[in-house]
Amino acid sequence: MNATLTPLFIQEMTHDLRRYLGLCDEILNLATQENLALGGQSAYDPEFFQDQRRTLLPNLEQMLARLRSRRLVWQTSSRNERENCTEITPLFQQIQDQLMKVLLLDRENQQIMLRRGMVPPSHLPNPAPRPNYLASVYQRHAISAS
Repeated sequence: MNATLTPLFIQEMTHDLRRYLGLCDEILNLATQENLALGGQSAYDPEFFQDQRRTLLPNLEQMLARLRSRRLVWQTSSRNERENCTEITPLFQQIQDQLMKVLLLDRENQQIMLRRGMVPPSHLPNPAPRPNYLASVYQRHAISAS
């Protein structure tokens, strides 16, 4: 069953995607500020950045819930209808680009924090999960190869 994309649905989805892109911009801005602070260009206050993330989280959750509710209609509509929504597809691409930038910058920030010893030991992964793990991997592959 294909859903029909009404003009109202397209307008509301476009509006929601723009708002979500705006949130992505705010998150990227925050990650950039944190990166600059970690780089020593300004004072780094972890509490400030944690508070800012907590402030953004409810808005992010609300927008994700709205977009999830629209996803089923979008996915069940015909391909031709989706292709005729010339504004929505570029918004998806912009959001994806922003999210990739955020993820990369956040990972860089985490690496800086790790190098500076700013991450509590309880949050670090166990460096040696199992003794002889590598030997068992080689053994399994050697058996399956013969």
